[in-house]
Amino acid sequence: MRQRATNVRAYGDLTSPETPAALSGATLVWPVGGLEQHGPHLPLSVDYDIADAFARQLVADTDGVLFPGQPLSARSLPQSGGGLRFPGTVHIDGGTFIDYVAQCLRGLARLAPARLVVVNGHYENEALLFEAIDGLDPARTFPTTEIVAFSWWSLVEEEWLRKRLPRFPGWHAEHAGVTETSLMMYLRPEVVRPTRVDHPTPPAAGVYRHPVGADRMSTQGVLTTTSGADGDLGEELFWHVMDGVARTLADGASPRTEQGASE
Repeated sequence: MRQRATNVRAYGDLTSPETPAALSGATLVWPVGGLEQHGPHLPLSVDYDIADAFARQLVADTDGVLFPGQPLSARSLPQSGGGLRFPGTVHIDGGTFIDYVAQCLRGLARLAPARLVVVNGHYENEALLFEAIDGLDPARTFPTTEIVAFSWWSLVEEEWLRKRLPRFPGWHAEHAGVTETSLMMYLRPEVVRPTRVDHPTPPAAGVYRHPVGADRMSTQGVLTTTSGADGDLGEELFWHVMDGVARTLADGASPRTEQGASE
């Protein structure tokens, strides 16, 4: 059985004089999450906790460095996260999110790690995160750094979903559902409440409605089903994604080198 890594080298534990040598030739991993409602059974920190777990494992696998995670997310929307009708959600607007990420990246660029990996755990962050990175003109801002940013669910293969979750509603609706519940049961079982809630009509992808009742959109903040969630499924999913991370990093190394050589 594969063992998860939890204690890894942290950026914040370095002293200033140690930082250049620690990042030279290293992989720096930045988890980006959120703080929002996840139904009556999961904590507000789900999007951060899952991204942080994947980031820590990647740091261990690459002998890298863990950058402090970003806990606040872009705005949660009704059709993908339940929205702001539920207490506990804290967000920043899209423009602020892009600017914040860009400012952080400019600071990191001066340290020139060999690779920067950003692991996203919040659905609405994805497009804004990519825009922030691309808007910096990475070829000039990070001339010697390979950058890889991804949402963890983007590395879940369709074949795996068909076999394990044949009635999967789509990632936009898989909020507080069976995958996040299973991952949390594996990663942090002590914070998962015993309540299980299902919602019979997951929202359609790419459709925004106003007005719409909270009860119609979700059941206590759950957009789909939690039935069938368990820690074993979460463990399998975790390592399935980590295998995808390894493939993604291996596939991306060569094109980045060629791009740098042609500029």
